[in-house]
Amino acid sequence: MRVVDLIEKKREKEELAKEEIYFLLSEYLKGNVPDYQMSAFLMAVYFNDMTKNELLEFTTLMRDSGEIIKFEKINKFLVDKHSTGGVGDKVTVVLAPILAALGLASTKLSGKGLGHTGGTIDKFEAIKGFKFSSSKEEVEKIASKTGIGLMGYSDKIVPLDKKLYSLRDVTATVPSIPLIASSIMSKKLAIQSDVIILDVKVGDGAFMKNIDCARELAKRMIEIGIGFKRKVRAVLSNMDEPLGYSVGNAIEIIEAIETLKGNGAKDVKEVVYTIAALALEARGEIKELKDGYKKIDEVINNGLALLKLKEFITESGGNGNLVNDYSILSVAKEKLEVFSKNSGYVSKIKTEEIGKAAMIIGAGRATKQDKIDYSVGIKIFKKVGDKVEKGEKLAEIYYNDSKNVKDSKEMILKAYILQNEKIDKQKVVLEIINCKL
Repeated sequence: MRVVDLIEKKREKEELAKEEIYFLLSEYLKGNVPDYQMSAFLMAVYFNDMTKNELLEFTTLMRDSGEIIKFEKINKFLVDKHSTGGVGDKVTVVLAPILAALGLASTKLSGKGLGHTGGTIDKFEAIKGFKFSSSKEEVEKIASKTGIGLMGYSDKIVPLDKKLYSLRDVTATVPSIPLIASSIMSKKLAIQSDVIILDVKVGDGAFMKNIDCARELAKRMIEIGIGFKRKVRAVLSNMDEPLGYSVGNAIEIIEAIETLKGNGAKDVKEVVYTIAALALEARGEIKELKDGYKKIDEVINNGLALLKLKEFITESGGNGNLVNDYSILSVAKEKLEVFSKNSGYVSKIKTEEIGKAAMIIGAGRATKQDKIDYSVGIKIFKKVGDKVEKGEKLAEIYYNDSKNVKDSKEMILKAYILQNEKIDKQKVVLEIINCKL
């Protein structure tokens, strides 16, 4: 068997057999297939897609390239929620304590952010002393006690994905839907869970810019899940404006805590409640999502969800008292207010620009080597549909280094598009894709 023949076969839109995919990936992982040949194969996939059988085999081999983690000691219904990422996405910080309060448990790998703002790990590491679980045993111990089990990505889990992603990144093949689907699902399938819930972001601040592509990605990932006999649900959620009002790590933790106190932004609440209700539905506890919303309200109103977050922070080495004392959290002291130069209704927020405005003051990473300043960020005060008067405050920039603050301010001003006519508020949860086994 020759690699060049497999590339040619994919180029001509022919389906590869299981043994051919196995040969290609196993030899690449061993270092016997050079990057230039794998690059050619990835480009052929980019243009010609993968069949259902190819994608299932490709994902299986990705998953099996490393460790498979099972949690024998966690006696709870396990929920693995994944977000494709967005600006101000603090959903996991709010969702995990709610699931724990409902008697479920989160078991997921969380990542550091690259680009606009920090990932879930970065948000929690904004808490002094907080240390993410680095082993299965640590996750089991904390999850059994609190219902929240989050750990960082390990080189031992799906190492083939890491190798392939580095190549995709420099060969312009990152946007390939089958390659994205296999990358995400191989990691989800390497971790034990009873349901996988995918939050696929759509819009200006998301990787998937239009709903058709997002829907296609969600369906391909669900298709993979069904192939593995796993329950998978998908939510398409709007990222045409930042989620909530805070963009930055420490200030997103504060906003998440306020949401658990019942004071959260409507859009954050809508996404979190939808995902939590889907988890309850997957467990067989409810038939209608609205029944789940009532249960979620209960654990918010009685303070149990907030208590779960406090317990998780304490068990992870942080000071759980910060849920009632934000001074424990380090937030940048310098602040620049941004005022609107015009009047009108907010018709659009260029979300990616807001993300970049936060990144250049230190809230995100331009490269993997960059260090995040957890204390900096941007608070916005106006969302799509809101009325704005000239001279009214649009945002506040929290910073330590003034180097890029003026540029950040200009980016925020350019991100806000105003019009004279009133516009409706944006829908947040655009679609739920609920394919059952």
